[in-house]
Amino acid sequence: MTISQRAKTELIAMLRLQHIPNIGDVIAKRLISHCGSPAAIFEEKREHLLKIDGIGTHTIKHLFETEHLEAAESEYNFLIKNEIESTYFQDTDYPQYLKHCIDGPILLFRKGNIDLEQRKIISVVGTRKITSYGMAFCEQFIEEISPLNPIIVSGFAYGVDICVQREAIKHGLQTIGCLAHGLNQMYPKTHAKYQSDVLKNGGFFTEFWSTSKPDRENFLKRNRIIAGMSEATVVIESAEKGGSLVTADIAHSYNRDVFAVPGRSSDKYSIGCNNLIKQQKAHMLTSAADLIYMLDWEVEEKEKKTLSVQKQLFVDLDQTEQTIYTYLQENGKQLLDSIALACNIPIFKASSTLLSMEMKGVIRPLPGKLFEAI
Repeated sequence: MTISQRAKTELIAMLRLQHIPNIGDVIAKRLISHCGSPAAIFEEKREHLLKIDGIGTHTIKHLFETEHLEAAESEYNFLIKNEIESTYFQDTDYPQYLKHCIDGPILLFRKGNIDLEQRKIISVVGTRKITSYGMAFCEQFIEEISPLNPIIVSGFAYGVDICVQREAIKHGLQTIGCLAHGLNQMYPKTHAKYQSDVLKNGGFFTEFWSTSKPDRENFLKRNRIIAGMSEATVVIESAEKGGSLVTADIAHSYNRDVFAVPGRSSDKYSIGCNNLIKQQKAHMLTSAADLIYMLDWEVEEKEKKTLSVQKQLFVDLDQTEQTIYTYLQENGKQLLDSIALACNIPIFKASSTLLSMEMKGVIRPLPGKLFEAI
């Protein structure tokens, strides 16, 4: 792995910025913008740096401490020795969606065969204690969406993460694991057996150094990368509290689409998803077709047929649902009142039936209190 002297100087300067505890990504970007480059920061006069918004004498003091330069040089040697690539937030190969996040990392480390150009990218997260319901949905969802060849991003953790990443590999999709530690280790250790498959079919991103441990705060910090680098975030299962809900909240704050898989109110690992839907922080997700429609992804005719066939395999409608579904197929978008009248069903029953059908993924609600068949 060769690198020019200029590139080396700039990379060490970025690492130096990363190592200073009271300089986060927002302040670091402000410094870089003012000075022109990471290396130029450390050549600038201190009185000029003090004029930058958010920079005080305390920050300046830490900025020029030699221990940060020594640590940066050590980490640089580790990166070169282990052939770990790095991508700067202004580079063309830096994740494009993440560039729009003010707190996106100034520097990411990567390994594998990652290709982000002109690709559909979604993040899928959820509980580490995945149920049989969650596993079945993971399998169904990836199978349904695979014809569109999206990149599947997750955290390579227990439960939903590893389930969805294994399914992505099974269907030949690129998958990226965002880690909460350096690339010199793997957590959890039991997932080391999947590492080579992920490297062949995508790879790993992290902002953490070789000296970082998989501490809880790192996982929470890592979640913004999962949410930020994707067009949308999908939550498959979650208890009332959990890291996947943090990721969903971050994605929502970035004005990204969030999707949640509904479940029974009595199911512990559906409470978080149901709450996201109830609070209107997430769209209800019952099949890949819901996500494809909401994101306005273009689907080829052959892919539409595939999705249609797959939907039929998983949906079983009762007589009332079938009556409504047939009516909507033949008449297009309709109001609740029109559906109830045409199908000779009381409005209260039509309303509850439509909700059931929405959860089965065969209809969707539209603005103006309209409904249509999928």
